[in-house]
Order: sequence, then C-alpha cells, then structure tokens
Amino acid sequence: MKKIIFFSLALFISSVGVYAQKESKVSLKPFHKRAIVSYNVENLFDTIDDPNVIDEEFLPAGKLKWTSERYYVKLDHLVEAITLNLTKNPIIIGLVEIENEGVLNDLKNHGRLAKTNYGIAHKDSPDARGIDCGLLYDQDCFKLISMENLPVAIDSIPDFKTRDILYIKGELQGGKIIHLFVNHWPSRRGGEEESEIRRIQAALVVRSKVDAILKADPKANIVLMGDFNDHPDNKSVQDILKAKEVTDQSADLLDLFADDHKAGKGTHNFKGQWGVLDHFIISRAIYKGSNGIRLEPNDGIIVYEEKLLFTQKDGTKKPSATYGGSNYYGGYSDHLPIRLILK
Repeated sequence: MKKIIFFSLALFISSVGVYAQKESKVSLKPFHKRAIVSYNVENLFDTIDDPNVIDEEFLPAGKLKWTSERYYVKLDHLVEAITLNLTKNPIIIGLVEIENEGVLNDLKNHGRLAKTNYGIAHKDSPDARGIDCGLLYDQDCFKLISMENLPVAIDSIPDFKTRDILYIKGELQGGKIIHLFVNHWPSRRGGEEESEIRRIQAALVVRSKVDAILKADPKANIVLMGDFNDHPDNKSVQDILKAKEVTDQSADLLDLFADDHKAGKGTHNFKGQWGVLDHFIISRAIYKGSNGIRLEPNDGIIVYEEKLLFTQKDGTKKPSATYGGSNYYGGYSDHLPIRLILK
C-alpha cells in the first residue's frame, strides 16, 4: 500500500510540474489596435478616513459630502470616459489623482472594465493628500516585469512632498518590451513661475531614467503619460525632458500633442484657455516602428467628446468636472482623457 501511495504522490508532483511548465509558456494575446488611455480622474478618493493622509474633505461628513452614492456615480463616469468609442477595453490605463490601490481595485471591477482581466501596478507616494499614480493592465496581453516609484525631491525644499513617478517595465506579445511612466508632476499652485522648479525636478528624474533605458537599448519602446502640469512649450518639457514635436528629427522623445497645443486645443481649461497638460510622449523607436511596436501620426488623440464637456453660459466649453470648489456638479473630471492605439 505504501508503494502505491508513493507512486501516486510522485505522479501528482510530476503532473503539477508539467502543468506549471505549460502555464509559464502560455503566450500573450495580441496587442494590435488596442488602446492605451491616460486620465487625470480628478480626486478619486474612497469614502474611508485614512489617518495618514489629508482626506477629510472626501468623507461623507466632510466639506465635500463625498458619499458612497457620489463615489459610484464617479466610477460609472470614469468607466464611460475611459472606454468611450472603443470596441475593446484598453490594454493599459494610466491613472492620475487616485487615492490608493483600493480605488483602483473598485474601478477595474466596475462596469465593462470588469470584463477584462486587469492587474494593478501601484505604490503609495509621499504626497500629503495621499494622491498617487496607478496603472491597470490587461494581464492576458501584458506581462508585468518590474515596477518602481521614482521619487521627486528637492534638496533646497526639504519638506517638499509630491507624487512619485510610477515606472513599469512590461512585455507584450512576441517578447516586445515596453517601458511605461505614469506622471503627475507638481501643480502650479502659488504661480506658474514660482512653482516651476518643482516640475523641472520631476523632468530631471524622468529624463535620467529614460537616459539609462536608452543607454542599455537605443531602440527602447518608451511611453510617458499623465498630467505634467506643464505645456509642450514649457521649460520642463521642452528643455529638461527634451520632448519635441514629431517633426524634430534630432529628438529621441516626441510629444504627440505639441501640435494640438499650438492649435489652441487641450486636455484642461483654465480661465477659458485650453492647454495640453496631459501628454503622451514616446520614444522615436515607437514612432518609427523600429522595435516591434509602432504608431501613426493620428494614433494619439485627446478624447474631446460632447458628453465629457460642460457648456458655460457664454457658450464656451470645458471638461465636465465632478466638483467646482465645494460645489458638486457630478461630472467626469476636470481633465479630458487621452488615448493612443498600439500597432
């Protein structure tokens, strides 16, 4: 009897080993014509008090009366905006202004997003309000290789705390490696010029990491996304990050929305003026399609759709925000989502 049991156990272990081996070789599904979406979702907080961050406004009894009902309306809106005009859910969703991993989990399990096998990439940042960057990725099409937070610190401002930059290295079908950065650079609070040093520091951090990647692989596939709180022609983006227009043959980073900004379009509206604060910046390798992934000129867009906009009394439009000050409007976000299509 003991010999039979031993043989059965050995057979079971052997079977598990073969199964695990087969599982490790399961190929990723195609990414062709799947979208990457980046979205500043305007304060996606849960309704639970976290004593370690300043979230008191976003509680049911707080100043903004942030109830579960309002929270789920927000999730409805975000899913709608993220998937607008797409037949398939995005392969990658970069998210800015999220409180924690819990809200990412709620979002990925909400509405039509729940139909996709999303994984979460997220690490807490030192931001005083608890604001982080996060990323959802379709685990059937994208394999997470590594993830790290890139801190943004300024020696001359020792008490300065802001969002870390989230860096993800992953694999797509065919062994194609892609490097993703989800950014939420320091705000312009206190004045654009006065706060510029903070965004310059963020640009230096990203540029340093990009340089290291390109040194190891000059044809690396790199996508920078998120809210940079600066326009394509500002110093942080233009001179420090060195992201240029797609027509600049000398640049290794290309800002897909530089032309949109010149044309008076944007992802955000401040005092009646549209501007591109949310960017897709890609490596030249992706633009040229020299390393297995390519984009065409119109593959990156600002999702400027009527249902995401609010028409003001003078007839002008701006993103339909959830809040204006302490007033609840029940809109989507004070930014528009941006999207590109991988090929």
